[in-house]
Amino acid sequence: MAAAQVRGLCALGYHGNQTIPPILNNTKEIASLYRDLSQFPSLSSVSIGPNVTTQYGGKYSNIYTEWSQRDLDRNEQVKFCRHYIVFHDNKTVVYSGACGNGSEIKGELLSKESPSGNLKAVLRESKNSKGDDTQFLEVWNKNRKVKSINLTALDKHGKVYEDDQFGCLSWSHSESHLLYIAEKKCPKAESFFQTGAEELSSGASEEGDDGANKPVKGDQFVLREDWGEGLVNKSVPVLCVLDIESSNISVLEGIPENVSPGQAFWSPDDTGVVFVGWYHSFFRLGLKYCPNRRAALFFVDLTGGKCETLSSDTSAVFSPRLSPDKCRIVYLQCDVFGPHQQCCRMLTYDWYTKVTTTVVDTVSRCTDGQFSGIYTSLLASFCWSADSQRVILDTEQRSEHALFVIDTKSGAVTPLQSKGSSTGSWKLMAIDRDLLVVSFSSPSCPPTVKVGFLPPAGREQDITWVSLEEEEQNPIQGIDWSFKIHQPPPEQENPQYPGLEFESILLKPQDVSAESKLPLVVYPHGGPHSSFASEWMLFPATLCKMGFAVLLVNYRGSLGFGRDSILSLPGKVGDQDVKDVQMAVQQVLQEEPIDPSKVMLCGGSHGGFLSLHLIGQYPGFYKACIARNPVTNIAAMVGSTDIPDWCLVESGLPYSYQSLPDAAQWGEMLNKSPIRYVSQVKTPVLLMLGEDDRRVPNKQGLEYYRALRGHGVTSRVLWYPGNNHSLSKVDAESDSFMNIALWILKHMND
Repeated sequence: MAAAQVRGLCALGYHGNQTIPPILNNTKEIASLYRDLSQFPSLSSVSIGPNVTTQYGGKYSNIYTEWSQRDLDRNEQVKFCRHYIVFHDNKTVVYSGACGNGSEIKGELLSKESPSGNLKAVLRESKNSKGDDTQFLEVWNKNRKVKSINLTALDKHGKVYEDDQFGCLSWSHSESHLLYIAEKKCPKAESFFQTGAEELSSGASEEGDDGANKPVKGDQFVLREDWGEGLVNKSVPVLCVLDIESSNISVLEGIPENVSPGQAFWSPDDTGVVFVGWYHSFFRLGLKYCPNRRAALFFVDLTGGKCETLSSDTSAVFSPRLSPDKCRIVYLQCDVFGPHQQCCRMLTYDWYTKVTTTVVDTVSRCTDGQFSGIYTSLLASFCWSADSQRVILDTEQRSEHALFVIDTKSGAVTPLQSKGSSTGSWKLMAIDRDLLVVSFSSPSCPPTVKVGFLPPAGREQDITWVSLEEEEQNPIQGIDWSFKIHQPPPEQENPQYPGLEFESILLKPQDVSAESKLPLVVYPHGGPHSSFASEWMLFPATLCKMGFAVLLVNYRGSLGFGRDSILSLPGKVGDQDVKDVQMAVQQVLQEEPIDPSKVMLCGGSHGGFLSLHLIGQYPGFYKACIARNPVTNIAAMVGSTDIPDWCLVESGLPYSYQSLPDAAQWGEMLNKSPIRYVSQVKTPVLLMLGEDDRRVPNKQGLEYYRALRGHGVTSRVLWYPGNNHSLSKVDAESDSFMNIALWILKHMND
């Protein structure tokens, strides 16, 4: 063998008789692989049109889908739509297929078909001649636009909300009005020393002006609190109603001043609006991914202006959905404060009897094969069966995302999965007249869209899923994946919550010989109360296609394993979760063909927190580490994050708006932080920081970087302007993956 060949094999990790599978290490080839896999789109929304009966008696429904796809050349997420047609007999899909190719949607922020399907409302944003954003509310009737209202020019309110947290676009049942959420109009402000042009040009006296449109002097720098990460500049939402016939827009009054309304819809008789109101007494805390904020279900009567609560106002409620018969509202509820993501309850409110009923309560333990609770914070926009008796939802169940049917009368929970259905994650997109549209994916299969009819109660296992594509999406060749179950040893049991197990998902290249030894990339998830599901994930799939095994760890505290698992972690972060990840890695090293000298770490947020803990508590074990917007010093984060309660709750300390930690509590938070172990770190560290991160401010990463440099540890910082906590802009996401891959390749053989 030539010397050059030997050097090349050694660079890939060849040692003696050990067989090392080929690792893709050419930068251009890695970029090409990433480009190919990033082109698989994700399904973002679905609407089902009305039943149409043909002249021959057959029935069909039109299905409108919207998808999102990365465009690396334009550096943006592009949105496109595709139409499908489903012929059926109200029980069985006879034929389904796509109607032409997808087409890109430009400028649409929200869209919603009317109940009859005859009209469609669209919120659109475009740039005016000066380059400023202008928002239009459009109404379409079949193939023509019948209304286009320039909301920006009307100046009745600020920008319309299009996010999942607050946003809505709701037709009245009569289809005469549209309801939406927008930012409250902010009074203009100017300097104490600014002279208004109108005062110079007109002789109007202050006494003769009602002052309604006069700028407020000295208020231009007053802080307007917003709802934090992912909801920047969303401070005071208001309910707005468009009268379709007159084009008049009204901003509803009567909403309590200490409440921010969102997730709104029309009451059964169109006389008022039902909405979720989040309380912002004292000050606003970050709301995105934090459904545990105090909120209640409200009703505002448009005839009398009276606003009343329909639910408890001491809990957190969210995601209300009105039944087809307009008699009941189903919604979710969890406790205020505590872990941000929790096991939820499902409740119903009867519109006519005013009675609230708990349908599904929290589940303490995850028993093998049994329902382990509700963990979603957003139900599908249409989730009721046609008879208004059952609700369909998708939620985490251990390391999967699964569909369930819930009988709102009996509380019975039944899996909605056909016999022999594919293993992976299923998500409900819409249901109408019992026709279900779902998205399916797995770690080796990009998202696909399927349809099926909801069977009668008791026969849920009989459902048949039909793909809406001409051919079923084939799994990506070259990826094997499986679940791993982990049971902590006795010395690592939580005495308050003993007997808990956890899982991980292992991806590895196919056709690896028994003698081969794969390098391993370990991913602990963020949160910490979230989870990895067996679904399509771009980064793990691409690393696997490069030749790496990838381990996605759902340590104790993850969603989907029961309420006890979630509650076991607060007070033990930096210890229990760290040991869980290390134990999962050690178990995989024993059971799989993994090279123990080539184990790397990659994690974001709390996953970055764990990655930095692992390289500090197990010095030299990991060859490379990548941390994306990591928590490094909990104590230092309290005063700068939008979620200060997280810092105390996860450290096992009480949180309230009024109290500040004492000296002992500051010390407790510092002791649970990765920076405590920085002097022991030997692993090269790549830090990726978002300039606009409100959740984990970038000063956390910079503090850790300086500490690493002070101890002579190889380290590098990537700084992403215009990116928040998620680093999800297309150029930042693609750049971060390439740097992750190259950092691993550079250091895994050191």
